[in-house]
Amino acid sequence: MAAAESEAIPSIYVTHLDSHLDQAASAAEALLVKAKARLAARVMPAGKIDSKRLDAEQHAAHGLAWLATYAATLRELASFALRLAAAGKLGETEQLTLQIAAGEYLNHLAGGIPMNQGEFVRLTDLGLARSETAVLFDLVLLDRGNTPEARKRLVELFADGNFGSSGLDETLTEMRETMRRFVETKVTPHAHQWHLENAYVPMEIVRELADLGVFALTLPEEHGGLGLSKESMCVVSEELSRGWIAVGSLGTRAEIACELILCGGTREQKEKWLPRIASGEILPTAVFTEPNTGSDLGSLRTRAVRDGDVYKVTGNKTWITHPVRADVMTLLARTNPDEAGYKGLSMFLAEKPRGSDDNPFPAKGMSGGEIEVLGYRGMKEYEIRFEDFEVKAENLLGGIEGQGFKQLMQTFEAARIQTAARAVGVAQNALDLALRYARERTQFGQPILAYPRIADKLALMAAEVMATRQLTLFAAREKDAGRRCDLEAGMSKLLGARVAWAAADNALQIHGGNGFALEYQISRVLCDARILNIFEGAAEIQAQVMARRLLEGGN
Repeated sequence: MAAAESEAIPSIYVTHLDSHLDQAASAAEALLVKAKARLAARVMPAGKIDSKRLDAEQHAAHGLAWLATYAATLRELASFALRLAAAGKLGETEQLTLQIAAGEYLNHLAGGIPMNQGEFVRLTDLGLARSETAVLFDLVLLDRGNTPEARKRLVELFADGNFGSSGLDETLTEMRETMRRFVETKVTPHAHQWHLENAYVPMEIVRELADLGVFALTLPEEHGGLGLSKESMCVVSEELSRGWIAVGSLGTRAEIACELILCGGTREQKEKWLPRIASGEILPTAVFTEPNTGSDLGSLRTRAVRDGDVYKVTGNKTWITHPVRADVMTLLARTNPDEAGYKGLSMFLAEKPRGSDDNPFPAKGMSGGEIEVLGYRGMKEYEIRFEDFEVKAENLLGGIEGQGFKQLMQTFEAARIQTAARAVGVAQNALDLALRYARERTQFGQPILAYPRIADKLALMAAEVMATRQLTLFAAREKDAGRRCDLEAGMSKLLGARVAWAAADNALQIHGGNGFALEYQISRVLCDARILNIFEGAAEIQAQVMARRLLEGGN
């Protein structure tokens, strides 16, 4: 069927694209159903997940998470095409970007999905026979979607930097343009120097972000926020991160703190903290991770012991972002040493004075040192030691001990969606830099943009950035609708992190030797992109959690 229809198509454009995208998504979804059943037979012998068997089958389990991510991405490409067509915005650029993305991902399904640059999962690893995956080879987009001619024409179309419509409504488009103007004026000209100097994002920028409402975006109006959607959060986070991930990540501190307080705080705690975080008067930081625990929060050992009107906190924390200039810490500690795992954990709103590089923690019972990092600078990372550090008892989140892990879980959906949006911004920045360099750099008498291998990289980068953006916006809309979306949030973060790293790596390759020089911005973007596969849940942890959710009934 694919060969016959291919002969009937006279141009590089796949006709009836919406129909072919729907067929591609449906095929991937059908394969996902079969793969879930095959893996369930291996790891759920009694109808319940056997953790040891699941661990032994990690390659297949994580592959299932990636297959689900691809199926969801293809479905969102189909939905996006319909929305663009209905709005009269499905032009050449949009058509080619969609068909290239779908064609490339169908070929990944047919040949091997890259979980990273060195690990691939094949559908046979998930228990699917080649006869069952043969349906992929009947899809027009497998052969006709991502062709050399399509890639060449797409790059010609976006050579001026216009990558086509994002499908945003008028309000979100205006918000995006406002953030872009701010970034181009206040961030882009200085970000690389700030990175090289390992300097903080200037407080002037922080105050301007507050004035723009970045810290108040999704907080309800009754608490001093703007009451906007999570989709708007994605638009803002992407554009800010497109300038520098540190600037885009400042809003993450506020988002996590506000979600914690909004979902788990007492009325008094909401009234005290939320308006001040929203206005930028109070800068928060998250203090969860400990040495040697990583994502295993159930093993946290930092203790909080009640002593009259205070809790005394003792223990070590690490990888704490922006703690020196923060005024309050959302601090996770164990209040009940007799409760193993998550049940003994409590969350605190721990107040602290702002510090400086010379005196980072001017608070009794608190000390620490900076962790020097490759990228993701601008806020600085620290290890922190608490020794009988006092937290007011009234600052126990929700006023009840033992609720800390549950409260933290309520923030993960929004945090991972925002992280995916930051990843899209980083990837878009890499694409911007690569395109500009490819236009300006000449070799053998012509811009390197004219060479197919350079153009191919740019076309595929643009296609993946678009696809990840649409998956992320979908997850945000699910959150806005009040539906459970931990799986969708995980998918967008998983894909976004991989795409950002691939985009940054390819952009540096386009720069050649110059990309390896610190003076070029792409060197910073490469370092910044690398963290995305680690924080907010390392890719392996993320895939494991997603696999469990899928096997337990997630769609």
